[in-house]
Amino acid sequence: SPSFSLLFPLTPPQLWQMAAPLWAWFCWRSLPVEREFILPTITKFCIECRPVVSPYKDFTVGDVLDPIAITIQAFLQDNEVVPLSMTHQSLYVSVETQVAIAGIILAGVYVLIIFEIVHRTLAAMLGSLAALAALSIIGNRPSLVTVVEWIDYETLALLFGMMVLVAIFSETGFFDYCAVKAYQLARGRVWPMIIILCLIAAILSAFLDNVTTMMLFTPVTIRLCEVLNLDPRHVLIAEVIFTNIGGAATAVGDPPNVIIVSNQDLRREGIDFASFTGYMFLGICLVLFTSFPFLRMLYWNKKLYNKESIEIVELKHEILVWRQTAQRINPASREETAVKCLLMQKVLNLESLLRKMMKTFQRQISQEDKNWEQNIQELQKKHRITDKVLLVKCVSVLGVVIFMFFLNSFVPSIHLDLGWIAILGALWLLVLADIQDFEIILHRVEWATLLFFAGLFVLMEALAQLQLIDYIGEQTALLIKAVPEDQRLAIAIILVMWVSALASSLIDNIPFTATMIPVLINLSQDADVNLPVKPLIFALAMGACLGGNGTLIGASANVVCAGIAEQHGYGFSFMEFFKLGFPMMIMTCMIGMCYLLATHIGLGWNM
Repeated sequence: SPSFSLLFPLTPPQLWQMAAPLWAWFCWRSLPVEREFILPTITKFCIECRPVVSPYKDFTVGDVLDPIAITIQAFLQDNEVVPLSMTHQSLYVSVETQVAIAGIILAGVYVLIIFEIVHRTLAAMLGSLAALAALSIIGNRPSLVTVVEWIDYETLALLFGMMVLVAIFSETGFFDYCAVKAYQLARGRVWPMIIILCLIAAILSAFLDNVTTMMLFTPVTIRLCEVLNLDPRHVLIAEVIFTNIGGAATAVGDPPNVIIVSNQDLRREGIDFASFTGYMFLGICLVLFTSFPFLRMLYWNKKLYNKESIEIVELKHEILVWRQTAQRINPASREETAVKCLLMQKVLNLESLLRKMMKTFQRQISQEDKNWEQNIQELQKKHRITDKVLLVKCVSVLGVVIFMFFLNSFVPSIHLDLGWIAILGALWLLVLADIQDFEIILHRVEWATLLFFAGLFVLMEALAQLQLIDYIGEQTALLIKAVPEDQRLAIAIILVMWVSALASSLIDNIPFTATMIPVLINLSQDADVNLPVKPLIFALAMGACLGGNGTLIGASANVVCAGIAEQHGYGFSFMEFFKLGFPMMIMTCMIGMCYLLATHIGLGWNM
């Protein structure tokens, strides 16, 4: 067969003492061909989470008729017994063919999403199904249990828990109150208000998860824009862009950074929490403050105010909400059918009223509110805190949840994942708030977003099984080796930075980062290459984090923001995000690249 796959299941009791390497040598036709396969070191904490670790490696052996001999050597730190089993599986196509199939599937998913042929959730599910079918055809069919294990349930639990918390929080009127206060702080000027919102979002995302930040900020921003008769789409896109930028500043702000500082080999190279955060924080501050003028240039010709009066805009949004509510009712009984008919009749009546208002409407576009003080007084009377007791309960629970997020980041020994913290917080608030109608809360959960992430996790892992991510890493290493030695470090920084940014805008940056770390470590340890590992890792982190702004599905926060906006009737498409996000990604990556080159090539930092 053209390809040969090896699987090494390893089990306790002393697996974390394995210091690697684990090598496999292949010999056929009496000619020894050495293929080195290094098993990553397993920590005790990791083995407590996954009692069986099964790394795998594909080897292309060509059209071989003679038997293949395999030799395994393992080096341990002591004489403890480590259970080790090995299985092999013949694949029917070469690695290059697998990569081509993975590329076609990924392109097909993007076509479905870009041109909005189907909903992005259905596109992710269809893509994952196609990738699983491809794995079955080449002879690497995963079991249903394996596919279910590919889903990152911690992320789904985090999303679900925070959705429930925000749904209950919105009942207090707190988001309306915050919107009025932000308008007052900006003294009625739109752009200072947008800059304040983006800056706060970037600062919070440096210490909180990006998804959590956007789930808290999106309802506030939407209500603020409704109050000021602004189009929320452009403001939300600006916020989520700066959330992704701010998340790159610290070791806990973005998942790729967490993966990097958790790697034991990199810690031995001097990349720990403090050194990583110190270096990245300085670079991201430079990126952040140069991004505001560029954002203003991108929005120069965009009309942030709605072209109709606020009464017409609110009526249109009310019609959309009533129609969505009617469509969500499943007429299983006669009463539900009657309710659905009443809602549709209300939609028709509102549409008739809208047509009358449009006929008598004289267009008045205001680019700056001159009577902002009078408007603030009117808004403060209209938008108040509606339930102060519930607000105290919500603030208390959310404060504890956020504190636990921080504690989990800085004290990992508590062994409490973010998903568990969010779920426990949601359950606690449900008990304190004494919610009687649980169905109302469940209706506010973005089930389509949760399904999209589940499909995306399966799709990305299946593409990894098709060798797409490994292929990108190997080709990057080959390009770096081909560069002359005097220019190798500069070219390596540029290449790793842009490959990471472009790859992270198209595929999930978590598996890409996890794959690239051992590639870069091996590259730095190669005597023929002679490159320090720190500049390569910092280039990987900068590109993987900033690349999430390239497309709508490049970062989890983008998808969450789009899902919440869609639920409120202000959904934005893939192309609407791409027109603003991709230029911002190019600009921020250019600034980040200049920072990397100036510090590592010019000043010789972290060498």
